[in-house]
Amino acid sequence: MPLLEPKPGAMRPHSISGPSPDRVPEHRAGGTPEPLRTELIELLGAEKVLWKISDLVRYASDASPYRFVPQVVVIAEDIDDVSAVLSYAHGRQRDVVFRSAGTSLNGQAQGEDILVDVRRHWAGIEVLDGGRRARIRPGTTVMRANAALARHGRILGPDPASAIACTLGGVVANNSSGMTAGTTRNAYRTLSSLTLILPGGTVVDTADPLADEELARAEPALCHGLMEIKKEIEADAALVARIRAKYEIKNTTGYRLDAYLDGNTPVEILRGLMVGSEGTLGFISEVVFDTLPLDRELCSALLFFPSLPAAAAAVPLFNEAGAIAVELMDGNTLRASVSVEGVPADWAALPKDTTALLVEFRAPDEEGRAAYERRAAEVLAGLDLVAPAASVTNTFTRDAHTINGYWKARKAFITAVGGARPSGTTLITEDFAVPPSRLAEACEALLKLQAEHGFDAAVAGHAAHGNLHFVLAFDASDPADVERYAAFMDAFCRLTVERFDGSLKAEHSTGRNMAPFLELEWGPRATELMWRTKRVVDPDGVLAPRILLDRDPGAHLRGLKTIPRVEAVADPCIECGFCEPTCPSEDLTTTPRQRIVLRREMTRQQPGSAVLDGLLGSYGYDAVDTCAGDSTCKLACPVGIDTGALMRDFRHRRHSPREEAAAALAARRFKTVETAARMAVAAADKITGRVGNGLLTAVTGAARKAVRPDLVPQWLPQIPGAAARGLPPTRRVGARAVYYPACVNRIFGGPEARPGPSLPEAVVAVSERAGKPVWIPGDVHGTCCATIWHSKGYEAGNRVMANRIVEAAWGWTAGGRLPLVVDASSCTLGIAHEVVPYLTEDNRALHDELRIVDSIVWAAEELLPHLEVRRTVGSAVLHPTCSMRHLGDEPQLRAVAEACADEVVVPDDAGCCAFAGDRGMLHPELTASATAREAAEVTAREFDAHLSANRMCEVGMDRATGRGYYSALLELERATRP
Repeated sequence: MPLLEPKPGAMRPHSISGPSPDRVPEHRAGGTPEPLRTELIELLGAEKVLWKISDLVRYASDASPYRFVPQVVVIAEDIDDVSAVLSYAHGRQRDVVFRSAGTSLNGQAQGEDILVDVRRHWAGIEVLDGGRRARIRPGTTVMRANAALARHGRILGPDPASAIACTLGGVVANNSSGMTAGTTRNAYRTLSSLTLILPGGTVVDTADPLADEELARAEPALCHGLMEIKKEIEADAALVARIRAKYEIKNTTGYRLDAYLDGNTPVEILRGLMVGSEGTLGFISEVVFDTLPLDRELCSALLFFPSLPAAAAAVPLFNEAGAIAVELMDGNTLRASVSVEGVPADWAALPKDTTALLVEFRAPDEEGRAAYERRAAEVLAGLDLVAPAASVTNTFTRDAHTINGYWKARKAFITAVGGARPSGTTLITEDFAVPPSRLAEACEALLKLQAEHGFDAAVAGHAAHGNLHFVLAFDASDPADVERYAAFMDAFCRLTVERFDGSLKAEHSTGRNMAPFLELEWGPRATELMWRTKRVVDPDGVLAPRILLDRDPGAHLRGLKTIPRVEAVADPCIECGFCEPTCPSEDLTTTPRQRIVLRREMTRQQPGSAVLDGLLGSYGYDAVDTCAGDSTCKLACPVGIDTGALMRDFRHRRHSPREEAAAALAARRFKTVETAARMAVAAADKITGRVGNGLLTAVTGAARKAVRPDLVPQWLPQIPGAAARGLPPTRRVGARAVYYPACVNRIFGGPEARPGPSLPEAVVAVSERAGKPVWIPGDVHGTCCATIWHSKGYEAGNRVMANRIVEAAWGWTAGGRLPLVVDASSCTLGIAHEVVPYLTEDNRALHDELRIVDSIVWAAEELLPHLEVRRTVGSAVLHPTCSMRHLGDEPQLRAVAEACADEVVVPDDAGCCAFAGDRGMLHPELTASATAREAAEVTAREFDAHLSANRMCEVGMDRATGRGYYSALLELERATRP
């Protein structure tokens, strides 16, 4: 047993309110039962089968109000794996659900038997025909696909608000549309072809000219059944008219019956049916989209109205003027949005009934935009708008920053409202559509119905298309509150169908919560045709039972999840999954959402529970140790939930008093520690130079086993040699800034394969050349940004160093009169922001006087205008660090690189490298997983320079790519050297 095991029980919930009615029962504590576990491992391999109770629980939740714990989770790598699982399910009478991003709002990504993850190994995009088409794998996010298409001036038609996280497989399977897609730009209309695996294992590429011929041989009964249904529909003129009418507005309720009218062959019909089928008819392994022009000339406005009906009444006017988007946000939505960074604080006091419309026009050129602006002005002149807050302007703007702010608030609708819900309540998101001409009437009816049932829901949506969403909260653990919700749903569905002939699901697809109401909307004839479609394509009912079709009238009340209270930083989480694509451990262990999901299940359990013990047993490594602590999840989360901070708190809780004391002592004596560390690196460099890396690898490996892997770093061959003993000489007199070389750059040297000045020498040199010399204080040794202690949760040590560096910086900068330039982005973030909570009151006042500037920003904004570039490299690839994302410094990194290189590339898959100081040495597997996709992009071609802005991130990327990364400032020094 390691000498320094974490404190036992440190992460047990402080207050367990359980047992909760939806807790995982005790008999599930062992995870996947036999023989299912063994049989799937033998079929697929152990690395593809997740069977621990913690694995099953973390996959049991998605963005919906439902929770179903699967029996097993399979990580499918390719079509062969999917086919093998389907064949196994057929032979064992089991069922299969496919899950990608888990951003669906109706429980489509949850299964009660075999759940297949088709995200991890299923990302990729191939741009075709100059961008006019794109071949995309189902695990690719909409944002990632659009990033690749943007270089060609193209974009996908569907634009859901969850584009940062939702994947194209889910977009097609749910016929998601979004702000601008309407009924003409959605997946059904812009999908060129797809490749699918039918429940029986047959693979169909709908673009293959021989597809129908091959399908007829492989699945004759399926082909016959589809054509028979087509004949029946076409023979019923009233039904044909009904189907066409239903899709004149947005509609994703049930199967897409117009596929039978639009398709002439079984393959063409299947291509249409798969859109919106929610994984019930087959697995979509690839899609080809027809893309649309990316119109870049925008003008937008956020217009405020006195009430929801008043705003709705203005929507047709903007539709007629040619607006591509008219988005509605009611008062509850606007007030909740103040939790979103950048939203004006005075929205919190908006009157209750205030409603806003976000209106946007897009044009391909300046002439088109000017024409739209004239039309918009005409509409605006006839509106009775209100300005209930000082920040409200009610004007159209071209300013990109302002427009982005509007959209940030709008896209945060569900998460912002969810974050503001009463603690412990479950969030329900409904999605319906009515004819746009009746939107104002529908809004009035909805408000009245909510009041009758005691709800005060938030309302937002795509008003241009008559499509609104509303969010309400209730206590899923209280039977009376569940009954209140059920009564409201019955009344709402009747209202939508009987009064407005609307769609019960406009773009979120049927899902578990609308399946019982399918016949209410479509009637018995059309509904029975949908059941027949399911039997024809999936006669054994293997795929996704009870997700789209369910005859149980109470199915929408089954599996509702409780939301027990957890730590305050995580409690607002609605489990939307927006955080997951940015998480470095996403493909290794757990994501921020899953860390919170697991924590909630711990809280549901009662003390002594075997399930609780199992969850705690896995949580240390899966959640705490392999969290990079970079807090990029906070950037992705619309309401800024920082799961990294929670994991750092858990690290603190696990420390023994002895560990905390040792860390505080290291902070107090850091000058000695720093000197020893530099000497150790120098000694290691000599050892490896003589006998190779094997000895140090073996020694550190043994120490990790004896002490604890999370405390002792593993030796890596990419670790750089020692820095020079002394820093370059500088003068205080005449200095334009104080230069603070971070301790990492005082301990480690630059890349050995790149001779030249050290980073401190380069910063001093380029500053001198630009006429803005810097001064390095003589007593920087022994100081640090405190990130070493902060990232590991050592609070006492963190306080020691945080206060020391601020006091020292205040003195060096003459009370903040000079800026403090820091040469490592993580250290800039640390001194500028992360130290603040740990400062004394007096030192917070000193900190307020400081100007902390990253060296990249210093170079881009203060030096570049005064430097002469004498030589450039042909191409440079950048690795923006996660700290730069927090600081907003990525544009400055690009500016420095563009001065030094003719071509600058930021990989589409660039993200946090997870080296995180020394975490990449404590858990090398974390960095390997986090950098895999970025590394594949980087190594796919040659670059002349590989640039970043943090030494340990550069080491991490060296290890990932085999290419030598170094500071962009070293390249700037070379480019401007006389």
